Amino acid sequence: MAVIRLQEVVIDCAEPRRLVAFWAEVFGVPGVVRTDDWAYVELAATRVRIAFQQVPEVKTVKNRVHLDVEVDDIDAERDRLVGLGGAAVGSLVVDDQGPFQVMTDPEGNEFCLVA
Repeated sequence: MAVIRLQEVVIDCAEPRRLVAFWAEVFGVPGVVRTDDWAYVELAATRVRIAFQQVPEVKTVKNRVHLDVEVDDIDAERDRLVGLGGAAVGSLVVDDQGPFQVMTDPEGNEFCLVA
């Protein structure tokens, strides 16, 4: 079987520069703006990119796919990301898999902070 690996996850958005700036701060990596309608952050440890592609339509419903971002301190990261333009959705949830906090980026794309 051929080698197959995930290269990137692409998020449709209105403002790639705005989102790459947010996500670069989330992960503490440089953001790369390739063109006005395409930008990305590269997560060296996983060799995966998160790319932001400009599209004309606005987000209208909940994401069908979301990112889970592992952090050491959910409360501290929630507060930091809210300060960067993200938003917390509801309160901290604890289930049999552990705690998580649903968040949105500045354009409303959902993701979770997990411990």
